Amino acid sequence: MRAVWYEETGPAADVLVTGDVADPRPAPGEVLVRVAASGINPIDVKWRGGLRALEEGEKLIPHFDGAGVIEDIGDGVAKERLGERVWLFEAAWQRPGGTAAEFIALPSDLAVALPDGAEFAVGACLGIPAMTAHRCVFADGPVTGQTVLVTGGAGAVGGYAVQFAKLGGATVIATVSNDDKAALATRLGADHVVNYKTGDPTQRIKEIGGDGAIDRLVEVALGVNFPLTTEVIANNGVVAAYASDLQPEPALPFRPFLYKNVTLRHVLVFGIPPQAKADAVADITRWLAAGDMQDAVGQRFTLEDAAKAHESVEQGALGNVVIEIGA
Repeated sequence: MRAVWYEETGPAADVLVTGDVADPRPAPGEVLVRVAASGINPIDVKWRGGLRALEEGEKLIPHFDGAGVIEDIGDGVAKERLGERVWLFEAAWQRPGGTAAEFIALPSDLAVALPDGAEFAVGACLGIPAMTAHRCVFADGPVTGQTVLVTGGAGAVGGYAVQFAKLGGATVIATVSNDDKAALATRLGADHVVNYKTGDPTQRIKEIGGDGAIDRLVEVALGVNFPLTTEVIANNGVVAAYASDLQPEPALPFRPFLYKNVTLRHVLVFGIPPQAKADAVADITRWLAAGDMQDAVGQRFTLEDAAKAHESVEQGALGNVVIEIGA
């Protein structure tokens, strides 16, 4: 089969290889999926860049998320799954290979039925972004009637967080960095959009909701946003953080958080409790089937252009970046 892999970490153009490798076979409890689309997330390019060290002799096929059709099954898997359209998550987590290939064999429960109305490129964007967003929004209970602030509301996770908070009955404020991202966040359901690069975003958020108006905050830049957070978060509010790249080891504003009884929740999708993952899968699939979710698929590439696809993610592409392989 055709696949993309790397045997050393570094710049995408230097280390990513496209070629032929042996077809995988499904083990007991696994399904074999013909991959139609492979989604690329920031963690994929960070691993390829060196965040995750390769073991000696390791050849890693990247990408955690994808979508396609089940073509074969291992022992113990229901025969009814043959031919099923599915979206995939955690494909490369603690496993030898991901979705950047024509086929992948993985545990059956990591392949979720994809509603007929959803295209494969949409399904390929769900795993890390949508499940992270679901956990950030709903980990501390329903958001009905609450005000939710989503920083980076046009990003891969942020865009889904905007949608899910809105579907959950919240008033949603999103921060963005330019007009194109503002338009996307608005399309995805944000009630208010604040450009954090112009004017005073803290004051603008206060004007929208009032002092201490934010009940839940979905955070992509934890450390650099602490000054804003301490001003706008409500008493007994929750900050759910899934990234802090600009300040990887931020200093916690303990006293301001203490006096507001703020909960700081860390969200790494791979460690989400099993029941929370099941709840996310159920909600995401239900919303997809009902047509309640909008896609944010951006640029599309081929396997041969995998390096360009990785570079696009690194450059902050608007929308989710997908490699289309076939169907």
